[in-house]
Amino acid sequence: MFRSRSKEEQSAKATAKVTADEPQPRHPEAPKGRPTPKRSEASSQRRSLASTSAAGKGKDASKRAREARRADLARQREALANGDERFLPVRDKGPVRRFVRDFVDARYSFAEFFLPLAVVILVLSMINRGVFQQYVLLLWMVVILLIVVNSVFTAVSLRKALKQRFPGENTRGAIPYALMRTLQMRRLRLPKPKVKRGEKP
Repeated sequence: MFRSRSKEEQSAKATAKVTADEPQPRHPEAPKGRPTPKRSEASSQRRSLASTSAAGKGKDASKRAREARRADLARQREALANGDERFLPVRDKGPVRRFVRDFVDARYSFAEFFLPLAVVILVLSMINRGVFQQYVLLLWMVVILLIVVNSVFTAVSLRKALKQRFPGENTRGAIPYALMRTLQMRRLRLPKPKVKRGEKP
């Protein structure tokens, strides 16, 4: 009789222990063991997490964009030196712009000596002698007049050549592009000249 009672007590204790070890479902009204965050706190936590992840992604994207820009600029500089049409800047691309460059580079132009002449005239203007200053001013006016005449002649002849070479095609901006190139010394022009003096483009 005592044995059976002790056995019952042992089995009851074992059952209670197993029940205690198993996770018990929480009653809806029972306390959770931690305070419930306010709605404003929860939303601020979510925003901070989202902003942190967005900032990380934005930094990676901007870094990739900077690296891509550097690579593009390096390719453009190399293309300006060797004339590779694939990587030239937009203003220098296309058969029309290539023809304009060759047209200008194949001719002698008074305008290409503008920079060295301007330096010489600037140095001469520092000589402070009454009559000499008038000669310097006259020389400056002659240089400007010759550049204007040269530019007009280049524009007329280039427009005629473009109509013959590219009839019906859009050649907008070709004349200003050519005149800007004539103002540069031949060895400083970019893209580099591809034709010799006197050679037909």
